[in-house]
Amino acid sequence: MTTISLDSAALASIDVDAIVIGVAPAETGPAPAAGAEDLDRALDGRLTEALGALGATGKAGEITKLPALGAVTAKVIVAAGLGEAPTAEDVRRAAGAAVRSLAGTARVAVALPGGSAEDVEAVALGALLGAYSFDSYRTGDEHKSPVEEIRLVSAAAEDGGAEAAVERARTLAASVKLVRDLVNTPPSHLTPEDLAGEAERVAGETGLSIEVLDEKGLVEGGYGGIAGVGQGSVNPPRLVRLSYTHPEASKTLALVGKGITFDSGGLSLKPAEAMDWMKSDMGGAAAVLGALSAIAALGPAVNVVGYLAIAENMPSGTAQRPSDVLRIYGGKTVEVLNTDAEGRLVLADALVRAGEDSPDLIVDVATLTGAQLVALGTRTTGVMANDDDVREKVVAAAERAGEPSWGMPLPAELRKGLDSAVADIANISGERWGGMLVAGTFLKEFVPDGVKWAHLDIAGPSFNKGEPYGYTPKGGTGAAARTLVQIAEDVAAGIL
Repeated sequence: MTTISLDSAALASIDVDAIVIGVAPAETGPAPAAGAEDLDRALDGRLTEALGALGATGKAGEITKLPALGAVTAKVIVAAGLGEAPTAEDVRRAAGAAVRSLAGTARVAVALPGGSAEDVEAVALGALLGAYSFDSYRTGDEHKSPVEEIRLVSAAAEDGGAEAAVERARTLAASVKLVRDLVNTPPSHLTPEDLAGEAERVAGETGLSIEVLDEKGLVEGGYGGIAGVGQGSVNPPRLVRLSYTHPEASKTLALVGKGITFDSGGLSLKPAEAMDWMKSDMGGAAAVLGALSAIAALGPAVNVVGYLAIAENMPSGTAQRPSDVLRIYGGKTVEVLNTDAEGRLVLADALVRAGEDSPDLIVDVATLTGAQLVALGTRTTGVMANDDDVREKVVAAAERAGEPSWGMPLPAELRKGLDSAVADIANISGERWGGMLVAGTFLKEFVPDGVKWAHLDIAGPSFNKGEPYGYTPKGGTGAAARTLVQIAEDVAAGIL
């Protein structure tokens, strides 16, 4: 991973290949943000003039490069647009966009506004998230590697709180990188057994406790949802349970992630154009794993258990059929009317099992429905819950973490559409509309009575099929990992 360190050196003399500064809109043209004063002096006060001549406006997301021409040690100056009244997320995105634009550059100094520890963390995290590339399967040298070294230049460099902020940014960035790497890994190299193996590796490195149920244990244990979804594949399913404990914890948080390592749709086969990115259908489980790795490092005073419900959904002679009935862990039966609505089946098993840990809150995260993209687009997570206060607090946690989300209802009338003629519940509704909410309504049926629960649908946010933006690359984004960490910290603080 790219290294990052604090530095209080003058920008004009710092020994790097490129310098990143912030720029904001102003009546007189683009205005360099705090931290660029030394650089402006080295350019004889003409930084604003030069940026204006290059068409810079300072709007959020804008990147402008200009040659230093020997005025400073660095060869290139990069101005990252912050927009008007920038938030912490605006700063993160600006830092990420700037560092991403410098791929192929070894050493970079970043001097975005960073007067407080919170500012320093925002700059550091954005820069580290922007310095990402998934290169495991590249053989040529045409691809530009991410920036190798980031020196965060700040007046707060000597402050112990700033160093702690950078360390937190390192931890969160490593968590997100893990999620991105897992989501980007092709399904031929990430079977359910492989993903469970990654969880074992992370547990070994972080001190998390881990239990893994294989296909035999799942059948014997009565996990009919996971076993049913996985029975059509030559790569058998797994259920992973991870746990983090804190000696001063008074509350328990359960995290549940959907881990479909490839989703063909099963016998209800997806069309080809909807299948090429289904390696990302384990993004929820990856987010839970990434979050737990960060939680173990950050040490909040809360007990956290995480479940990864892992299977590969494939069509074959052994695959489950539409109209089959599965018995979910705990005994409730489900009529499978569509095998492509498989995520809710594996989550049902894990939700019931999570209830046995007596949690104060269960949060599940899943790339669950195409309806999420229809309703909220590719960047905004849908949040549903069985408690209005919990839903709003989870949305607030996501906002502070820098991950867009929106609270959605679970209308009671949608439950009737899930009635089955032969089982306790069907896995899809007879009605066409409100698919994201119907899926949430289905999951709600498997949450233990009296337990608060929230559901995050990250179908769109988990995988970026478009061009990179801000600190977000093309492909796996690492969505929800930071939100889950923030939720754990909020539970520890008594906010949730």
